[in-house]
Amino acid sequence: MDDIEFSITGLDSLLGKFEEISYDVKRRGGRSSLRKAAMIVVQKGKEGAQRVDDAETGRSIADNIALRWNGRLFKQSGDLGFRIGVLHGAVLKSGGDLSKNAPTPHWRLLEFGTEKMRAQPFLRSALADHISEVTNTFVTEYEKAIDRAIKRAKKKAAKGG
Repeated sequence: MDDIEFSITGLDSLLGKFEEISYDVKRRGGRSSLRKAAMIVVQKGKEGAQRVDDAETGRSIADNIALRWNGRLFKQSGDLGFRIGVLHGAVLKSGGDLSKNAPTPHWRLLEFGTEKMRAQPFLRSALADHISEVTNTFVTEYEKAIDRAIKRAKKKAAKGG
């Protein structure tokens, strides 16, 4: 699989606010903000999958695109992360189901291509083509979460604890 990783730089106002909030709030606000940003990638991935999907079959790749919390990454490194992918695995069992939400293992052939067919990436391009929108959404939502946390902390301090 091709992994796409990126780092965000130049976020001095956001980083400055980290000092004023607790570890727990960083994680909770970060996870919520990251989920909102990742949902953009999911939506763009679904739109791309609909363009390459064969409407003649009952199976829809777009219906099988999902967002999942990456608990393994969080437990191992403490980093927040979501995984975006296509559900149901790679192999159809006993000929396969052609109903609406059936497995779509052929998505890999479309995404990565074969030696006889060019790639038609829809999921990788969902992030690559919309990286600034995703990054801006994350930063905006995270700053809002931090501002709310600071406001709650100030209110709690004013009440006396």
